[in-house]
Amino acid sequence: MKNLSLLDKFMFFVNSILATLLLLSYLSYFISPNSYHIIATISLTIPFLIIINILFAIYWLLKLKKQFILSVFVLAIGFQYVSKLYTFNEKKVLLTSDTKVLSYNVRMFNKYKNINEDNIDKKIVEFITDKQPDILCLQEYSNDQNSALKFTYKHTFSKNKKSLFGQAIFSNYKIINKGSLNFSNSTNNNAIFVDILKDKDTVRVYNIHLQSLQINLKEEEISQENTEKVRKRVENAFKIQANQVELIKQHQSKIHYKTIICGDFNNTAFSWAYNELIEGKNDAFQEAGAGFGKTYDLAFPFRIDFILPDERIEINNFKTYKVKYSDHYPIMARITL
Repeated sequence: MKNLSLLDKFMFFVNSILATLLLLSYLSYFISPNSYHIIATISLTIPFLIIINILFAIYWLLKLKKQFILSVFVLAIGFQYVSKLYTFNEKKVLLTSDTKVLSYNVRMFNKYKNINEDNIDKKIVEFITDKQPDILCLQEYSNDQNSALKFTYKHTFSKNKKSLFGQAIFSNYKIINKGSLNFSNSTNNNAIFVDILKDKDTVRVYNIHLQSLQINLKEEEISQENTEKVRKRVENAFKIQANQVELIKQHQSKIHYKTIICGDFNNTAFSWAYNELIEGKNDAFQEAGAGFGKTYDLAFPFRIDFILPDERIEINNFKTYKVKYSDHYPIMARITL
């Protein structure tokens, strides 16, 4: 520190605070929001903290200062978190025997004109038709386009007749069982499932839409009062998510065959919810994707949509499609069932 300029001393002070915050935020992966909700809220900042600490490490390395060790050390401890933010594991295996699984939050096919563009609903259907998925999971589904999607089997569900949207699973494989978990603590969010028959194997597919954080980062005003309201809203949403995740895990524990979880988690890969749901599964993005894998339409690379196949399922390819027909981007995995 003696050899540092006044500016660099200040920089290292800031670096130390942000490195410590990143280290503490790693705990969010293991602590339920029902136990300690503040840690869960901090988990949302992990992508920012990782990138900032990488920049600090580069800054000190360029200046040939040993202070780079701090950020490098903290990043090394949380290497698994860095790989969830950005991956180099792209696979380009495209087999004719692949099962293509596509997950997409379609925001009711632009029913309320959130995107100021004509025929968004038709463009979504055309996109899906072009990709020819064997299994399709849609969140915020509106049955307006029900007849336009050509699949042999389907399971669509809204929690009540007054609900404007729900969820859907379409399949080219025979559906032999289906149902809904009926989240009791949420009006519009839910999880549905189907059991499909592939050759002689039964595979369960869950399509989940966890509790929304109910914030709009593009529209929320920045003020002390509003920030406090948002914080409380996020904390409450995380607690609801925790209960929903427990219900999904309990439901899943009753079967022994392979499962695939798809959906909009309304949370990141650094969260307790994700850590619980990925147990016994692999993240298709981490196994076969490339880059940041951003799935939500913000400047920062938030990845909140996932395809998590059973560990017994081979993942051959993964892709995020940057089509702006919703506030989410569609994702597709090619797997061997």
